This record gives sequence, C-alpha cells and structure tokens, in this order.
Amino acid sequence: MDHSQAPVLDALAAYHRRGYLPFTPPGHKQGRGTDPRVRAVVGDDVFRSDVLATAGLDDRMSSGGVLERAQELMADAVGADHAFFSTCGSSLSVKSAMLSVAGPHEKLLVGRDAHKAVVAGLILAGIRPIWVEPQWDPELRLAHPPNAEAFERRLAEHPDARGALVTSPTPYGTSGDLAAITRVCHDRDVPLIVDEAWGAHLPFHPELPVWAMDAGADVCVTSVHKMGSGLEQSSVFHLQGDRVDPDVLSAREDLLGTTSPSVLVYAALDGWRRQMVEQGRDLLQAALDLARSVRAEIDGLEGMRVHGEADFVGPERAAEMDPLQIIVDIEALGVTGYSAADWLREHHRINLHVSDQRRISAQLSYADDEESTRSLLEAFRHLSREAERGNEALDPAGEVQVPTPDDLRLELVHLPRDAFFGRTEQVPVEQAAGRVVAEMLTPYPPGIPAALPGERLNTAVLDYLRTGVKAGMVIPDAADSKLESVRVYREP
Repeated sequence: MDHSQAPVLDALAAYHRRGYLPFTPPGHKQGRGTDPRVRAVVGDDVFRSDVLATAGLDDRMSSGGVLERAQELMADAVGADHAFFSTCGSSLSVKSAMLSVAGPHEKLLVGRDAHKAVVAGLILAGIRPIWVEPQWDPELRLAHPPNAEAFERRLAEHPDARGALVTSPTPYGTSGDLAAITRVCHDRDVPLIVDEAWGAHLPFHPELPVWAMDAGADVCVTSVHKMGSGLEQSSVFHLQGDRVDPDVLSAREDLLGTTSPSVLVYAALDGWRRQMVEQGRDLLQAALDLARSVRAEIDGLEGMRVHGEADFVGPERAAEMDPLQIIVDIEALGVTGYSAADWLREHHRINLHVSDQRRISAQLSYADDEESTRSLLEAFRHLSREAERGNEALDPAGEVQVPTPDDLRLELVHLPRDAFFGRTEQVPVEQAAGRVVAEMLTPYPPGIPAALPGERLNTAVLDYLRTGVKAGMVIPDAADSKLESVRVYREP
C-alpha cells in the first residue's frame, strides 16, 4: 500500500481548500464563535480543524471512504488484518475487545495486574473474571505479566472460558512472553486479547519487545497518545485471524463509542502511521540510543539505581522490557517516589510518569532529545543532592506497608457488576476488613486496582492503601479519596 498517503489529513486539507461553510455542529463554527481568550491559549487551528467526520470531512454517506482507507493503511503498517480507530482512548477500546469475546456471566481469563479500564469492562458486561496471577518479585515488590504456565493452569481449571486478556507491556515497561501465551490460548481455540496500551511503538523497531500481532495474538489495543505522537484519547485496536468476528468487534465499539468522533484525533493517528512507516525505525533508534546514555547517567547518581534487564527479565520475571521506560529505584535515598515526584514538579517543573513507594520513572520517546533529557538529568542530580543532605521537604510521611502476594489475592465473592450496582454503604475504614468492596480502590498512576468490586477486603490491603495515602499515593476513584471510609456491598 502507498503509505505516503494520509487520507484523513488529505481530506482535512481539501475541506479547508474548498472553503466549506458549515451549518452543522460543532457550534463554534471553526472557531468563529470561540472566546478569543480560549483561542489565545489553544490556538486558532485547533478550532479550524475541529469539523464533523461525516457531512464535513467526508460527505453525508461517507462515500469517500476516508476513515476506512486510513484504517486499512494502519492495519497494513503493523501487520494486522483490521485496524479500528478510537477517539475515546484505550479505555473504550479494551472494553470493546472484551465484549466481543465474552458476555454476561461468561468467563474471561484476566491477568490480575489489569488496568482499571478492564475492571470497568467487567462491571459493564457482567463478565466473570478468572484471575491469572502476575509474576511477583518479592525483593523489588513489583508485578510482571503472568507467564504462559499460569494461563495454561487456569484454562485447564476453566475450560469454558471464552478467552483471555493479558496486559503487556506494563506501565513499568515489562512484557510477557506473548508468543507462548498465544500458543496456550490457541491450543484450546480461545482468543487472546492483549492490552498493549503502552506498546503502540513496538511494531516499528526490532530492539523493542515483540509486538502482539507478530506474537499471534487475536486482538491488541494500543494507546497512540502514550508512546506515539497521537493526541490524548487516540487509540487503535487491531485484529487478526478468525477467532473474533470483525463485524462483532466493530459493533461493540459502536455500542460504547461516541457518535461525535474527533477529526483532530483521527488526523493525528493518520499522520503518526505515515511518520512511523517512513521514519519510525530511525526515530526510535535515536530514542533508544538516547535512553541508553540517560540510563547510564542516572545510574551513576548517588542513591539511584536504574532498573534494567538484570532486574526485570528472567525466570519468574518478565520476558522482555522496553528501555524507553526509565524506572529508577530511589529507596537508598530514603524518600518515597511520591515525595520525589512532587518535589521535582515544584522545583524543576518536571512531570514524571509512574511513582510508587520506592520508585520514580521517566518515559522517553522519539520526541525527546539532548536538551529535554539534560533538564531531566539536572533535576535528578539536584534531587540526589537534596536527599543526601536531608532536605525536610523530601522526608517520607511514613513507610508504605506493601502486602505480600498472598495478602494481595483477595477472594472474589460476587461478580464485579453485582457488587458495583448492588446496595452499598459507606463504612469507616477500620470496619472494612472482611467486607466486600463495592468500588475500585486504585493507586494512580499506574491505575491497577488493589481492590475491585466484589472482592473481600483484608487488613493487609487496607493498611497498604491507608499508609500509601499518607505517603502521597492518590486513589482517585474511591468515594472517599482520603480513605477514611470505604464503600462496601450490603449483603441482602
């Protein structure tokens, strides 16, 4: 296919060139009605290109096939049979994939380190999750994707499962052995969904972890805004093979998605695909070379250890890792990742990626260069010095009590949907142990629920969340974000 084409961008340019006059939404009419104070901040071109997809970018019947051709080019670029654009983020895309495989009360194998969007899909669809345990590093207190053997055991225990879902890469950049997991699933003729939100860039460089489509997965979901150059909320989900019907997948997306998709998001997705096909390997090679030098610089700082393959990859750990995710253990500095991240934002205007009880992380992409990483390194050097001299602003607010893997395995008592939509009450956190939680309790980032609706809470998980909040952890989806109380299911 001719990847020099960009059907959405070309159609948008034609729209401007032909001077169409809209008597349709959006009501700002290409910015003419927008408050000048808004345009002064976000720019005129944002509103000028914010047009309807149909009866705007394309005609009323979509006879130009603009979006269809853009999606065909995307599928060809990454070796998929089909590609579907989403302007509602991978949170919608992964739900669409789940609903195309399993329905109410049907079983779906799910890695327990799934993002809250997956849990939301379980709630909406009434799917019964069969949890597959991640690989837990007891020393680093970090989870990696489940291995193939774990999926094989759970499939043997639940032969009526309709499919499986694994998150790979994780927000920490570690990937599972997708080829082996795919073989396990396909041996039983069940489809594998890969939540590959952090892996949109993987098809375009051989030194990166294996791309889900190359590993044989049936559906994978990518967030192009995370590691690509799409706008926020830009997602693509890809399909290959015949275990999932493309018409069913499209219908599920249509059920959940917006009827007013953003042409701005479509245009950025279209342009990113062209950029990656034409320049992706060179751009990513430069990013990988830069990441290598940045990792070495940070690893040489007092009290900082950059995690690499020796820490993350191997038996009972991950199969691969993405070196563009720079995960830095700062436990030796005697500060938490939460306080370090807040300090860096306040004093250096540096926004970091994931922070937890002992780590901070910086996500690099091909957009970074020597100038941007120089600022990052200067900030990290300053952090190291200030922590060494005992800056009170970095004092931890208390130790986070991270549970053991056994304590993290909460009993699923009710379907997530039944607990979430059932009768509930708010109880003091001291009275919550032993009760079935009716809300997601999700440290964010990275957005992986520590407890989800339908699970019976225990003291260890509650202590983890309470001490985490005290130390700076954010739990945005709890009814009481301070976690002085918890929403629980009221038994009939």
